[in-house]
Amino acid sequence: MMSYSLQQKLLANYDVTLDRDGVSGKRLASRLEQIAQIGLTEDNGSNRPGFSKEELKAKKLVIEWMKEAGLTVTTDGAGNVFGRLEGKDPTQKVILSGSHVDSVPNGGHFDGPLGVLAALEVVEAWKEEGYTPVKPFEIVIFSDEEGSRFNSGFHGSKAVVGIENIEEQLVLTDSTGLTFQEVLQSIGLTIEDYVHAKRDLSQYELFIEVHIEQGKRLEKANLPVGIVTGIAGPVWIEFSFSGEAGHAGNTPMTDRKDALVAASEFILNVPNIPREISDSAVATVGKLSVHPNGVNVIPGEVNLYVDMRDIERTTQQQLVHKVIELAENIAEKHDVNIKFEKKTDISPVPISEDIQVQLKDVLQELGIEPLYIPSGAGHDAMIIGEKLPVGMLFVKSKNGISHRPDEWTELNDCVQSVHVLKRFIEKRQ
Repeated sequence: MMSYSLQQKLLANYDVTLDRDGVSGKRLASRLEQIAQIGLTEDNGSNRPGFSKEELKAKKLVIEWMKEAGLTVTTDGAGNVFGRLEGKDPTQKVILSGSHVDSVPNGGHFDGPLGVLAALEVVEAWKEEGYTPVKPFEIVIFSDEEGSRFNSGFHGSKAVVGIENIEEQLVLTDSTGLTFQEVLQSIGLTIEDYVHAKRDLSQYELFIEVHIEQGKRLEKANLPVGIVTGIAGPVWIEFSFSGEAGHAGNTPMTDRKDALVAASEFILNVPNIPREISDSAVATVGKLSVHPNGVNVIPGEVNLYVDMRDIERTTQQQLVHKVIELAENIAEKHDVNIKFEKKTDISPVPISEDIQVQLKDVLQELGIEPLYIPSGAGHDAMIIGEKLPVGMLFVKSKNGISHRPDEWTELNDCVQSVHVLKRFIEKRQ
């Protein structure tokens, strides 16, 4: 299991002068480790799939901390957790902050939990200072952000903004064959409760999320945190190339309909398309299955997923159109059939100039040079941003690594993100 204490490693190079204004690096490090121990893998990674017992256990742990900090805690029908600190003026709109605690298989210990614990550390700091904000403040833990279980994520935040078409969820199955409904039932939730998890977001002023960068810009600039300018919307499409399975020895090369050959040409050419669209466009083939997958059998069918993203809706959709066109042309060239199904289609979310300016002012007050970064990855802030103003802070990530056990963010940078978040919320009072 974990070959070292995550807390000890975090504290090894910690600058204790950052322990000020009620913020405690040791408390944050301890809590990061305690969550990391839930679903810990042999590689010292995290394995807490969405709607799993491990994700639920991590939520329950944070709920204990929330209650100890004096928060009123509620859980909705999607399993989202809300910890509320009442403000001096209950008529004011709520400021919301948080993230998620689920992970990809064998992922890291900072992606998600840092955003939840940073928001909680703000409350802990206020408690030690004897400070009560004017506006109510809520911490949220969204369910199933990563989407690794159903190849379709953000199921907690989607429920909060309102599910328009529950049929899309009902047809989902995980790798074991369990349906979305069965998975919910396994942790005590129902489809009816899930649908009714929609929240009245008119009662909220904004949502701000702290998250590791998942890139190298902050590291290259040697800066602890940066300001996110916008969040690229992901489009996930499943493509199926269907040819004819046959004997590898008896079928002449001139009489083959090899689905894998067609799919391989497609995979080889997908990376060329984003370069034609924009500097921020990306496309990735990240999941592949071959049927019947025999050593001496010509592949008859190949299913694969393409993840496409950009920070502008127009260029995002241009990218999608060109990838589909590529698949159709290659299928025709190899005389195989092509089918495709869109699994996820989320519009990019810009961050308002007003929020960016306020974050810049806070960074400068804390002696941090502002760095502006577009987010290529999707986040719960992207979903909430459909209905509510959002802000995001990125935290420096070693070598830009994420979704792996060696994902790493120094405690100094984690704690600085707490100070930025705390002061930003205080300036909104």
